[in-house]
Order: sequence, then structure tokens, then C-alpha cells
Amino acid sequence: MGVSKTDQIIIVGGGAFGLSTALQLVQKGYSNVAVYEKDDHIPPRFSAANDLNKIVRAEYEDQFYTDLTIRAIKAWKTPLFAPYFHQVGFLHCVSGAAPQQATDTLNRFRASAERDAQIKPHVVPLDNIEDVRQACWQLDGPLSGWNGYFNRFDGYAHSGAALAGVYRAAQAAGVRFLLGEKNGAVDELVYVSTATGKKCAGIRTRNGRFHPASLVIVAAGAAVGRLVPQLGQTVVAKSWSVAHVRLTDEETSALRGIPVTYARDLGFFFEPDPKTNLLKMCPMGGGYINTDTKTGVSHSPSTLKESAFLPEEDEKQLRQLLRQTLPSLADRPFVEKSLCWFADTNDSDFIVDYIPNMSDSVIVMSGDSGHAFKMFPIAGTFLTDMLEAPGSQQPIARWRWKQSPSNDGKGDWGGDVSWRLGSSKELSSISPTKAKL
Repeated sequence: MGVSKTDQIIIVGGGAFGLSTALQLVQKGYSNVAVYEKDDHIPPRFSAANDLNKIVRAEYEDQFYTDLTIRAIKAWKTPLFAPYFHQVGFLHCVSGAAPQQATDTLNRFRASAERDAQIKPHVVPLDNIEDVRQACWQLDGPLSGWNGYFNRFDGYAHSGAALAGVYRAAQAAGVRFLLGEKNGAVDELVYVSTATGKKCAGIRTRNGRFHPASLVIVAAGAAVGRLVPQLGQTVVAKSWSVAHVRLTDEETSALRGIPVTYARDLGFFFEPDPKTNLLKMCPMGGGYINTDTKTGVSHSPSTLKESAFLPEEDEKQLRQLLRQTLPSLADRPFVEKSLCWFADTNDSDFIVDYIPNMSDSVIVMSGDSGHAFKMFPIAGTFLTDMLEAPGSQQPIARWRWKQSPSNDGKGDWGGDVSWRLGSSKELSSISPTKAKL
């Protein structure tokens, strides 16, 4: 059916997908765009992108995503996004104790970088400890058995700050934002029957008000399953943990400009943030899910408090990473600890498509799968390209609506994705408080 440039478009969610889409729509001439976000500020605290930083690395085992990230990095260097992008490089290694799966994954990523003509000139092999220290002299730990490669093409982005910057730009361009539990929290999508079938007529917010729209775009992150139960187990909520070490001004200065340092079998960290003196760290692992036993679908917890902790196993892993790299910080207390919830698909592909049999009235934009933020400057084009495609059909087959798989709420969701190590665990098995579905 299509949507006109003056039709009311509602976006549910003010995270990375929602903001990028809002900005792209107004830049394409759509003049009636509104974003509804349940938090009272942006970046929203429930968004996976409400974070100090995210890795921006171009090498994927899949050339499709490599090409997409190369395009995104070009966009990161444009005036709006450049303040948030730091091309410090990506030091990608395994330790001497790494399992074979970690080494194999690293080698596939390295092969991807070396076969791409744009990336290859930036790749340096790291065959021993001396090579690693040459790439990052600040790493003064034992680095036992470390080897891998250094890719100067990569870096990281200040994610929370980038969200705030795009929020300001979109608002200035005419996007309306309705924030907070009273006006911005969406309780449900409202469907009506028409002569041609069922369609989404708009949304109902928590205050009971109905807001009509010609097109509703659901970009609700890990909460998407509650608003769009038709997804079934196509998209589920998953999390990895995040922790920080607070440094002194001098320690922050000493680590300024270090590359993203990633031990495939342990975890990774970034250069410390100069405003807060926080050094962000993330462990590697299979992540955590919060499965509803009735539906087999994992949902993010309903409150932030339930995710405000660091699992014991992850803390041990991060301390081992520090002992290997920055031993003077190995016993420093971890602060601002949390689980970061995202929308996961079984194959790590995004989903950007209409809900079937709804008269092209509602689109799901989801499935970031823990690797989408690097696409933030171009993510909105995934949707506008679809709107402008023949018949408004998603031109990228892998991002189309999929039949929901079924694992009966059991097994390792997303465990077949090659770059993930370990198996998923239920939040209830490691949580100091019982999560609420």
C-alpha cells in the first residue's frame, strides 16, 4: 500500500534503530514522524546502546556485513557522527589458554580482514608477545601466549553520546519525541479489521490514550517480544554483562589512545573515558536469557534493578583479563555493573520487515544481536530503502520476516553463531534477585 511523505509515522523506541530511522525519515522528506520512548531522557536507560562505547570493527566472516560496516565507517567520519568515532584500531588476540573454538574464530576474522582490499593494508600480524606490546605498549602484563592481529581500520564509538547527538539532530529536523512513562510508554499496538483484512491503526500509551498512525515502526530493542508476540522465538532477549573500573586522571591519560583490546577467550576493554575516568570491560561468553516457560520466549527483566549486577563467573574472567594486560588494575573494584539486554536472532541477522497480513501497516526493526550499533549512522536506511523498494518489499532477503523457530524454551539460543563462546544461561540461575517476566 505504501506510506506518503505526509502520513503519520510512529516509531516505538528511542534507541539506536529508532533514532537512526527517525533521522533518516525526516532527511528523506517524511514530515510527520514521532518517536515514543518510555524513559524520560535519551539515551534511554533500557537501550543496549546506552553505554560508554561499542566496538566498530569491519571484519566479519560474512562479507555482507563486512561491506555494510565499511559503508558505516565512512558515515562515522561525516560531521554529525565524527565526534563520537575513534579509529584507534582493534587488537584481536587469543591467550595461550584459549580453547580451539576461540582460535578458529579469530583466524576466520583475520582471514576476512586480509582478503578485503580496503581493510588488508591496515592489518598487522601479532605472532608473539613482543608484537602485541609493539601494537600497545601500555599492556604491561604477562600476555601469556597471546597472539593474533591488529587492525588499524577499526575502532569504537561513544554510543550513549552518539544517541544523544542524533536525538538533538532529529528533534531539530522536526521529529516529535514523546518521552516518559506517562506519554512515551507504549502498552500495545492497536489493530482493527478492514475490508481487506487486519491492520495496525496506531498505538496505545500507558496513560490510556490512543495515537493513530498510517505506519508503526517497532524498534523496541529487547522489549520487542512483548509488543509483537507474532515474532515468537524469532527474536528473543539476551544479555551480556558490562563492568567498569574507575581510574585516576593520571591512569586515564596513560591509557589514552589504546586500541580496543580483545582477547577472544576472555573479553575486551576500551580506552578509558576522559570525562568519567571509567574503563569499560565486557567478558566473552554465551550470555544470559530470561525464558518464559509458557512461551519459550526470553524477555528482558521489567526493571533495571534486576540487571544491576555482575555474575561471579564473569567477574573472575575480567580479573583474569586484567591480570594478563593491566595487572595494576586487577584488584580494583568494579563499578557500574550491569547486564546489557539486546534483541537476539538465532543467526545474528537483523529483521527489518512488515508483520505479515497487516496491510503494510506495522514494521519490526529488531534483531541487533549484539553487533548492530556499529551500523548506527546508516541503520535508518535499512528501513527507508525498503519503503522505496518495488512493492515496499524488503530487498535484502536475510532481513525479511521469518517463521518462528521452536526450541520449547530449552537449549542454547543463538549458540550456533560461530563467534560466540560458551552456552547461554538462565538469568534465574545467576541472579541475586529473581527476574520478573
